[in-house]
Amino acid sequence: MSRRKTERLLNLVVCLLATRRYLAAEQIRRAVPGYPDSDEAFKRMFERDKEELRELGVPLEVGSDLQGGGGEEIGYRIPPQAYELPDIHLTPDEAAVLGLAARVWQRASMAEAASGALLKLRAAGVETDAAPAVGIEPRVNTHEPAFAALWEAVRDGRPVAFDYQGIGRTSVARRHLEPWGVVSRRGRWYVVGFDRDRDEQRVFRLSRVVGDVVADGPAGSVTVPDGVDVRRIAFDWGEPVSEPR
Repeated sequence: MSRRKTERLLNLVVCLLATRRYLAAEQIRRAVPGYPDSDEAFKRMFERDKEELRELGVPLEVGSDLQGGGGEEIGYRIPPQAYELPDIHLTPDEAAVLGLAARVWQRASMAEAASGALLKLRAAGVETDAAPAVGIEPRVNTHEPAFAALWEAVRDGRPVAFDYQGIGRTSVARRHLEPWGVVSRRGRWYVVGFDRDRDEQRVFRLSRVVGDVVADGPAGSVTVPDGVDVRRIAFDWGEPVSEPR
């Protein structure tokens, strides 16, 4: 799915969750960025988007509200109570994994577009409820400058290089890594992978990465070996040996 389509569907969900009334297609067209000006093109795209949301399990509700003059117009909304998840209890490690996935969606352009859609609805006189939209923009705050680059490298299967300061060292060493995963342990973040310099799997603590993490090869060139559990590797190695020197 393209980024443009992802943003449009996300904004559509935000609008339909936030409204207290059924939104007519034309209201949606004005509020959600990304729809074409042509009536026919909009109709085709909107039909595809509705079908896509239903396939994704989004409870899209079709109905109508009485309009001024006694007429009725078909509209759409997503009942928050039907869309909400049940109570979920996660271990700290499971929460960390969920946080990593959430970071993918935390992009300024998406957040700004979603907020803009809500503003357009309110400007048009449509009552909205901001609360249901809160969960659309999950965040994870790592405070680690190296996090984003390493996570993206794991996602893309791309080797990386970075400077690393080991325990008790005053100087840094250049490391070349095939990253398998980024995990959290006791409030600290680690990257697990195959160290090309040592020719073995290693664990690096993100807070000891110095400077920028840079690509060191093409995307898709890193494959995680079968049976590898990056969390288990990080936990088994423990704090002292998890920082290569």
